[in-house]
Amino acid sequence: MNKQVNPRRSMLAACLGLVLSVATAAQPATRWVASWGAAQQVPEPHNELAAHLWTDATLRQIVHTSLGGARLRVRISNAFGTEPLLLDGAGIARARAPGDASIDASSARPLTFDGRATVTIPAGGEYYSDAVTLVHAAGADLAISLYFKAPPARQTGHPGSRATSFVGAGDRVAVANWDDAVKVEHWYALADVEVQAPPGTRAVVAVGDSITDGNGATTDANNRWPDLLARRLAASGRPLGVVNAGIGGGRMLRDGLGPNLVARFERDVLGRAGVSHAIVMIGVNDLGNLHRNVSDEPALRARLLEDLRQAYRQLVERAHGRGICVVGGTITPYGGSDYYKPGPVNEADRRQLNDWIRTSGIFDGVADFDAALRDPAAPHLLRKEFDKGDGLHPSGAGMRALADAVPLESLRGCRSARGAKP
Repeated sequence: MNKQVNPRRSMLAACLGLVLSVATAAQPATRWVASWGAAQQVPEPHNELAAHLWTDATLRQIVHTSLGGARLRVRISNAFGTEPLLLDGAGIARARAPGDASIDASSARPLTFDGRATVTIPAGGEYYSDAVTLVHAAGADLAISLYFKAPPARQTGHPGSRATSFVGAGDRVAVANWDDAVKVEHWYALADVEVQAPPGTRAVVAVGDSITDGNGATTDANNRWPDLLARRLAASGRPLGVVNAGIGGGRMLRDGLGPNLVARFERDVLGRAGVSHAIVMIGVNDLGNLHRNVSDEPALRARLLEDLRQAYRQLVERAHGRGICVVGGTITPYGGSDYYKPGPVNEADRRQLNDWIRTSGIFDGVADFDAALRDPAAPHLLRKEFDKGDGLHPSGAGMRALADAVPLESLRGCRSARGAKP
């Protein structure tokens, strides 16, 4: 005997099924996630690109991605421009190799903006290109070519690229091989590359000073510690996008060669697509500049330490408000630096700040970079094999030690309930 169907129950089930199907359809199949990026600043005069190299010229710039994908977009920056920036053409392709201006011609794609080849980016602004299909693996080197008819009123860029870029006369966006290019070791007008990735894909931003930026790495070798961290994450089977937002000479509290970290945290960390974590290592230039330029009076030193702690708290609060976890990085030794020539009281301040980073409990994890690089017999110094030779910046082996010092479990979730979940 057939059971009678309850009309109300059938209607309820149908409605529930409709709600579930709509909710499922509302979930995006992919999301934008940062795969490469650089912190923007006004290049110092000796790092500016000469005006004649901007005029009727193409810049081909090589970037090293951390995530693979099939669809991507590029963000062009006029963040520090004082007038609109006119981009007269752009393209992207797989690079033949780092340090090589040649591209794989079969992979060349035009970059457009609302379907147009040209775009005008307002002063202080950044624009995304339209999405483009370009299959590439994690760790791929991509060549981004930008054609300009005239130079900007003020340049926006990233001087510490540790990567060779190329400049050629005329519109060479689609030209595969360049034989007569001018070489420069800087990036200009490039903020980041994003890939379309599955919903669970995330990115981490490493933010700091020249140690993060890559001083001590080899040009075109992509062996800065964030690069090595990206490879370590990929080898672990749980890859993340890794963005390097270091700036040479960067400070937490005051502008240096670039904006202070508190001021740039929104653009360089919080505003990047898909970011779930930030690794913050900064302070050596705050401490060092006080010692180098001002007398080591106890009151000034105490005030600096309190200001640094307050700034860290503010960054963490801002990050947590966006669901982003923060890993605190301890400050590495620089007792052998001829530039800062730190004394015992300055070293005591560094240790005090590091102890606070380790024990304050405000961070969602700690990367003990100090412990990774210091000489056990003389903790105010870098271990010899980790020293580039200036007592301040790590060598290639030091870069590897920094990457290995990041606890991967801190990038898979948060101790803080306010942060992102795995």
